[in-house]
Amino acid sequence: MGVKKLAIASIASILLVAAAISFTSKRHEHYSSNNNNNNVDSKISTSTKYIHAICQPTDYKQTCEKSLARANNTNDPKDLIKVAFSATINDLSNVIKNSKSLIQEAAKDPRTKEALHTCEGLLDVAIDDLRRSFDDINTLDVTKLSDYTDDLKTWLSAAITYQETCLDAFENTTGLTGERMKKLLKNAGELTSNDLAMVSSFGSVLTNLNLKLKIPGVNRRLLNAHDRMLHEINSNVLQPNAIVAIDGTGQYKSINEALRAVPKKNTQKFVIFIKAGFYHEYVDIPRKMNNIVFIGEGPTKTKITGNNNFADGTGTFKTATVAINGDNFMAKDISFENTAGPIKHQAVALRVSGDMAIFHNCQINGYQDTLYVHSYRQFYRDCTISGTIDFIFGDASAVFQNCKMIVRKPMASQACMVTAQGRKDRRGVGAIVMQNCEILAEQDFLATQPPIKAYLGRPWKEFSRTIIMQSLIDGFIAPEGWSIWAGNFALDTLFYAEYQNRGAGANTNNRVTWKGYQKNIAPEVAAGFAPGVFIMADEWVKLRGVPYESGLMRSLKEARKHKKPTSRDESSKKIKKQIHRKKWWRNALFFFKWNSNENPNAGDFNSGSFHRRCAVIGGSINGPVYITESRIGSSSSCRKIRRPFTGALIPSKKGDLDIPYINLKEFNMDQQFRITATSATPIYLVT
Repeated sequence: MGVKKLAIASIASILLVAAAISFTSKRHEHYSSNNNNNNVDSKISTSTKYIHAICQPTDYKQTCEKSLARANNTNDPKDLIKVAFSATINDLSNVIKNSKSLIQEAAKDPRTKEALHTCEGLLDVAIDDLRRSFDDINTLDVTKLSDYTDDLKTWLSAAITYQETCLDAFENTTGLTGERMKKLLKNAGELTSNDLAMVSSFGSVLTNLNLKLKIPGVNRRLLNAHDRMLHEINSNVLQPNAIVAIDGTGQYKSINEALRAVPKKNTQKFVIFIKAGFYHEYVDIPRKMNNIVFIGEGPTKTKITGNNNFADGTGTFKTATVAINGDNFMAKDISFENTAGPIKHQAVALRVSGDMAIFHNCQINGYQDTLYVHSYRQFYRDCTISGTIDFIFGDASAVFQNCKMIVRKPMASQACMVTAQGRKDRRGVGAIVMQNCEILAEQDFLATQPPIKAYLGRPWKEFSRTIIMQSLIDGFIAPEGWSIWAGNFALDTLFYAEYQNRGAGANTNNRVTWKGYQKNIAPEVAAGFAPGVFIMADEWVKLRGVPYESGLMRSLKEARKHKKPTSRDESSKKIKKQIHRKKWWRNALFFFKWNSNENPNAGDFNSGSFHRRCAVIGGSINGPVYITESRIGSSSSCRKIRRPFTGALIPSKKGDLDIPYINLKEFNMDQQFRITATSATPIYLVT
């Protein structure tokens, strides 16, 4: 019975649908033209709505809407962004074509001619970054939006940087070629800025349009492409693919010879072991030569040196002794230097224009413009960088951890600036971040009278961004901390910040009062610039066997919250009382045996006595260690010397202590040490 009723109902439904179709077809004969027009109008209306939504967050809305006019009535936000990327690529390609007509005009000025050739290469790279951004949009999985946008924002920021570097190449040139190139790049610059704005706000645009897109089965590009290679890279067990030795004991006598042996379209790590020696050559690792690893025998033994400079006619971008343009580069135990000297002005020792580059235990020495952190993501650990003016500059997302920045003596009447960050666009991802670093000066600088002014940095570009946190700033840094570039340029738009710094130069009471300067940022803001968050370093640095801290380091104040005071962790008041006690040796944390003949230049300890016995009598976890000293066998009370100890400590019965930290758990209280060297780094106690 139920089946019969169902059959009757089904037949009735079929008849009803047939009638509806018949009626609709008759109406269609009269109104098909109107309906088609309505559908088109509806599509145009929807497309216009989406274009307005996509262009809303951009700074150049008219340019944006004009570039999307060819979108063929699409209502897919991804397609609109792809159209925008294509428009930018086409515009940049036209700039390259049109710039060729300027070469004849520039023939009279060698600098202008070089600038045009530099521009052509830079704009090609900008196009390449836009193309890989276009390809990434094709595989966009909105459920993993942040993973994609981090890469896209890095590449699009770099595309902006490359265009800006092109214009920088025309500084100090003659004629009107530079101005004409600026006009040619105006529209492309606006389009690229818009592309970055679209990507940066893509998630909110989708929300505003009530869209939920999902493309399953897509994994993060970074891990897919490099996971195997990264896991293989452990700096302690790397096996060389090529050995370079200037004395002929390797496979190659020069680094450039070894690079010519790298397979084309290389996808695996290629390790070049560079034996001790001074290599007088200019090394340029080209774009797409990825996964190159340089390993030296120590930064004082393996050196790559050059002296190209601006004063002798070479543009700043081209002065680099070593230029890294390939992705996933790594260098360890090696030195890069430019010996041109301060009189030659801009002279780059190392330029890094490759994504996900790592430098571990390297020295980068020069004077003005020593290290050009040009673009993309970069990580520096346990490195030393020296220079005079703007000696760390560029627009990369560059994090320096446990590094030393050494200010050198400049020319007469010059001031020194450690950094000159060059972020051009307010949405750009670039910044210079220093974490647990030391900002120091060499002796020649300190000995100069009248004293030389030195600053933490100055704004090279409008949205310059530099963060110095948990670092030691020595007292030679001017109380105001930061310097202007020219007049009021960028003072309201820059972002300079300090957080939990220490040292005589870390006092922020007399710092500049610019709108863009933040003297004490909140912990959550500082945490956003730690490498694990800022450059996603957990995904690529951590896997390469490089010492690395992902987040903020624990401050002394925080450490005290987690540890109760003991005889080995006394307050400063108790320490002062212990100095006067006859049995203060019993309360010492460590004992040291000092032989003045072994190192007669070890600071205040050298006072003529052959042996001295020193003891740490104070200090706390992550805080400076205080010492006192007394003659061996002397019955007199100990000399009341209480100051941070800055010597390097090596256990007398154990191996070298590589870093200036002593782990309380590893040594007995009466462990003896030999003082073998001095350092500007205080000794710290850690557990």
